Amino acid sequence: MEIPTAFEEFDIVEIRFKGGRKDFFRNINRLDLTTGDPVVVDVPNGHHIGTVSLKGELVRLQMLKKKVDNNEEIRTIYRIANERDLEKLREVQEQEAATMYRSREIIQQTGLRMKLSDVEYQADRSKATFYYSADDRVDFRDLIKKLAEEFKVRIEMRQISLRHEAGRLGGIGSCGRELCCSTWLTDFKSVSTTAARYQNLSLNPSKLSGQCGRLKCCLNYELETYMEALKDIPTVSRPLQTKQGDAMLQKTDIFKKMMWFGYRGDNNWYPVPVERVHEILKMNSQGVVPEMLVEEPVNEPKQNEFVAQVEGSLERLDDKFKNKKKKKKKKKSSAEGLEGKQGGRPQGEGRDSREQRGPREAREQREPREQREGRGPRENRGPRDAKGPREPRATEQTAPSAAVGQPESQPAEQGQQRPKKQRPPRNRGNRDGRENREDRPNRGEAKPTREGESGRPPRPEGRTGEQPPQGDGTPQQPRRNKSRRPNRGSKPNQPKSPSTDA
Repeated sequence: MEIPTAFEEFDIVEIRFKGGRKDFFRNINRLDLTTGDPVVVDVPNGHHIGTVSLKGELVRLQMLKKKVDNNEEIRTIYRIANERDLEKLREVQEQEAATMYRSREIIQQTGLRMKLSDVEYQADRSKATFYYSADDRVDFRDLIKKLAEEFKVRIEMRQISLRHEAGRLGGIGSCGRELCCSTWLTDFKSVSTTAARYQNLSLNPSKLSGQCGRLKCCLNYELETYMEALKDIPTVSRPLQTKQGDAMLQKTDIFKKMMWFGYRGDNNWYPVPVERVHEILKMNSQGVVPEMLVEEPVNEPKQNEFVAQVEGSLERLDDKFKNKKKKKKKKKSSAEGLEGKQGGRPQGEGRDSREQRGPREAREQREPREQREGRGPRENRGPRDAKGPREPRATEQTAPSAAVGQPESQPAEQGQQRPKKQRPPRNRGNRDGRENREDRPNRGEAKPTREGESGRPPRPEGRTGEQPPQGDGTPQQPRRNKSRRPNRGSKPNQPKSPSTDA
């Protein structure tokens, strides 16, 4: 953004020197200065080199803060320092350390009770400023004569406080950061122990004092906030009287507005709001003793509506995913169950198909199974319908006994293998496309309960392509699979449909 043509920049600039010392100078030559540029400025009896620290309208605010008048006493800026000026400044600064050590030896010889902390030479080496600190007033007239004879310069002695001394030397505070007095703090206010008392700090000198040996300046930073928060806190000068006993003040949290009290002989502390403490103090002043410190709450706290909505939505989301998983599991289990249960049955025939079958007929006309198979009579068995010799049921990997639609009463010739029937592809997903269950022939009789079947012949071990064992020419009923269901009663006398593998 371009600066308006009618705008005139503030002509005073803030310059920083060694040790954080700052001063204001006027830019009468309208030099194009930037923060950090080294400049040569006018000082009494010579010139000095400093660094631009602030310029523009912010300088006006700093002058109002430090109460500096914009008058003719403000000195001027000569020019921007060149390489020759900076080289002379470095040569002068190298002599400062040697001058300080030699000055301390002279101070010890004179026996003055003062501490020399720093020495600063002017850029033109026409003057040297000695910074010292002392507890009492010091007469250093003889010292100045000795120093002037030793270093051949004009001597200026300047007494500083311990806080300024720490600021000039610098360091790291207990907070882990650089000292405030050496970075930004320029005005040092008096700090007393009352500031620590208001903030409920332990009066430990080693913790409250800084590197300068005085109380830390940061104790005053939050003092106003504590003073404002203490306005609502009551002053408890004596224990609170209750029917449970006298409660003594143990701790106060001025920001939470909470006070802790404890009874005599009881190690527990009980939190009491500030409003309740005011009530108890007022009741005790009137001679009334309350039952306890804090009244029991009557109404239970209600749950936040927003929290309840969020929890409810999460529960509904969990139920939604659980239902999906259950549905998938049910579909898988039902498909596996159908495959297992329909093994050896025709396609589309299951347990439910029995409900569509016609009424079952009586078995009185059929001769017993034992007589057909050459066995003796069995107990508690009624006669079966008269029927020809039954075909052996096809087990796994055996061909069906007859084509679909032909009754089982037609036995196969001995010594011949029954031809295999090609089944149509099974469509599990389309149940409507299956053949009509009413048009299909009903299944044969169910297997009766096995009681006393000690004379039953062994189970044939036939595989695909093998014929059932032939005896004396009479076809025998092979042993059925254990997966067949038990007898459920009489079935209608209808031709039995062939059973095939699923």
